[in-house]
Amino acid sequence: MPTSDDVIRPLLEALQVTPDNLPLRLHVAQLMLNHGRFEQAAEHFRQALERDSDHAPAKLGLAEAYMQLGKGSTAIVIIEELLSQPRPPAGAYLLHARLLIGSGQVERAAEQYRRAIDANPQLADATLAEQVGHNAYAERNDDTDDNPYAGANDFDGRLPADPDGPMGQRPDYEIERPKIKFADVGGMEPLKEEIRIKIIAPLEHPELFEAYGKAIGGGILMYGPPGCGKTHLARATAGQVNANFINVGIHQVLDMWIGNSEKNLHELFEYARRNTPCVLFFDEVDALGANRSDMRGSAGRTAINQFLAELDGAERNNDGLLVLGATNAPWHLDPAFRRPGRFDRVLFVPPPDDVARAEIVRVMLAGKPIETIDFDLLARKTEGHSGADLKAMIDLAIEAKLREAMSKGAPSPLTTKDLQRAAKQIKPTVSEWFATAKNYAVYANESGAYDDILKYINRR
Repeated sequence: MPTSDDVIRPLLEALQVTPDNLPLRLHVAQLMLNHGRFEQAAEHFRQALERDSDHAPAKLGLAEAYMQLGKGSTAIVIIEELLSQPRPPAGAYLLHARLLIGSGQVERAAEQYRRAIDANPQLADATLAEQVGHNAYAERNDDTDDNPYAGANDFDGRLPADPDGPMGQRPDYEIERPKIKFADVGGMEPLKEEIRIKIIAPLEHPELFEAYGKAIGGGILMYGPPGCGKTHLARATAGQVNANFINVGIHQVLDMWIGNSEKNLHELFEYARRNTPCVLFFDEVDALGANRSDMRGSAGRTAINQFLAELDGAERNNDGLLVLGATNAPWHLDPAFRRPGRFDRVLFVPPPDDVARAEIVRVMLAGKPIETIDFDLLARKTEGHSGADLKAMIDLAIEAKLREAMSKGAPSPLTTKDLQRAAKQIKPTVSEWFATAKNYAVYANESGAYDDILKYINRR
């Protein structure tokens, strides 16, 4: 039986000959998606959209790839834009329902699922139907074997509380003791200084903060384009102060059953409080703290209220608990999270500048076989690249070296030219984010929250 590589390889070779063949590229992207190669699928869907920016199937495929990669907030942005079109595909409603379930918005998920199967009954999904409560339709009449979704208009989208707790065993929260420190993070000096003042100084000089009656702890929200080092910086912050580090996956908190998301949040914060000093890191925090004004149901609102209460430490002492949040879409975050005592420092994490790019490449190449590398030249040749783009450049150069070594029978060190050749094949991935961010910075910036985005854009 042929493997996925056997099927996809000749198609990729055909794409090299005809890179503008949109149907072929979409076919390859869908195959990648079907075989779990989500990063590659996303790249091909993005390339398809570069050739036809309004192509609905490509947008839908890209959103699904992002969802599978755990980039829920980015997927929702794409889906919402797709659903704003006059005649969106039925699959967009289905994917939107799945994303809404993941963020605890069961009522809205039920509504979108109903629209999906109304538009295309073949999209019926038994698992998703059960999650949104459509199994309740089976009680409507005797012909439900033939039509399991009869009576859809009578469904109100509400789920009962689970008396025995969540289905299955919730994963334990894993505590890390990161070994990396700020020296292992290329560039980002202004951001490091902000974190030093807010987080590190209180732990290093507790007596000074105690004298002024200021608690040790607090929250910082980092936002910016994906792949620019927010998670790496959070982990380095914990390593800098020898603190415990808990990287919270949204799936560990959100639960389909009423009341369980709040319970999970409380248990998480209690666990962190028992292990202070502790850095509690929420990636894609907007999925957990979405703007309550955008929600129709109450389940999502109560989870956000619980999150705010835990940040406030109203009933528990948060001394020594450091909360970091990261998001690619700060405009989806409820404004209440930015009040004093919560995420009261909001830091823009831009793509690295020339100096930072040179340092990032230097750090990433540490321990690898290299000749004398012109890091400044590489920095100039990679204008606009994120940290993730630079890693992709190095990986590509190494792959070329490995092929060369297998052909010659002996390895050779990486050179500046090797990295330059790889850099030419990597396109910056942050332009899509800045196109969206600029709209918010220009048209929805009454409070000045996105001034840093405008400053960055104007400097380019």
